[in-house]
Amino acid sequence: MIDVVVVGAAGYAGAETLRILLGHPGMVVRGVTSAADAGKPVEAVYPALSGTGLRFEDLGADEIAERGSLVFLSVPHTASLGLTPSLLAAGATVVDLSADYRLKDPAVYEQWYRTAHTSPELLPRAAYGLPEIGRAALVGATLVACAGCYPTATALALAPALEAGLALEGATVVVDAKSGVSGAGRSPSPSSGFCAANESVRAYGVASHRHTPEIAQTLQALAGHVVPVCFVPHLVPATRGLLATCYLPLSVETSTSKVLSIYRDRYEGEPFVTVLADGAMPATKDVRGSNHAHVGLAVDASSRTLVISCAIDNLVKGAGGQAVQCANIALGLAESAGLDARALAV
Repeated sequence: MIDVVVVGAAGYAGAETLRILLGHPGMVVRGVTSAADAGKPVEAVYPALSGTGLRFEDLGADEIAERGSLVFLSVPHTASLGLTPSLLAAGATVVDLSADYRLKDPAVYEQWYRTAHTSPELLPRAAYGLPEIGRAALVGATLVACAGCYPTATALALAPALEAGLALEGATVVVDAKSGVSGAGRSPSPSSGFCAANESVRAYGVASHRHTPEIAQTLQALAGHVVPVCFVPHLVPATRGLLATCYLPLSVETSTSKVLSIYRDRYEGEPFVTVLADGAMPATKDVRGSNHAHVGLAVDASSRTLVISCAIDNLVKGAGGQAVQCANIALGLAESAGLDARALAV
């Protein structure tokens, strides 16, 4: 069994990571940390996770590395910068759910996150944590930078089309994405709390959301050239779930059936991606609680635009589930280990 520590386990993404790990056949959780909740039993914060025998602790990097050879960092940006170098030096494998090692150019990180990157020498070592896009780089990786929730859904929606050269070069790809309020974390801002979000839908972070450079970086890698992207996220009155609808100007005339064939070939054998039938589009409720992504598409012939939607659970495929999937690959375990749960039926 692989000994695991979850850092930041009291947050929503951390708690979801812990929930998945508690059912993992090849991993055992040896510690969970939260400075704010140190000393409390896990069930005092999350009654749904009762019976674990675990208590939140406030541990330093050395103590974390002593407890676990595998460490999940579910922490805000910059917090990983203070832990990852020490954990790696101690021989731990680090799976980072934050943004600190996703962007390959430290100047871009500093521009968008308004803080200096203190370990840029680790950026080339970090494997991007989106298995369906970069599985080979994850094998044997000791530092995984898990993809963000919005970039995950966007990349899964667009990857087959970009790889097939269907995009009109130089044309802007529009990404209209919507997420439940759990994406704001356990301590939401006044604008993302229940009273503000209930019975309301609003755009936020327009032209300024920090996932924008990650999306651009990933799309460029897929297409082999710069892909201009206009990314607009929205907050919707749901606890969890994320839907990204992408509008891709086409370089050629084609049909929905032809593009569906490309998508089905690209995702054949992928354990967590389902390409829906012609005429079907994904819904967040159909992936809720699972590590699955549903993709649906249609060609708008009148505007020569490919419209693709991808639905994921932002806390699972967009966070904890994806982190476990990446760790499985990095450590040579079955990729779906601990992730077999189907979506909730109702």
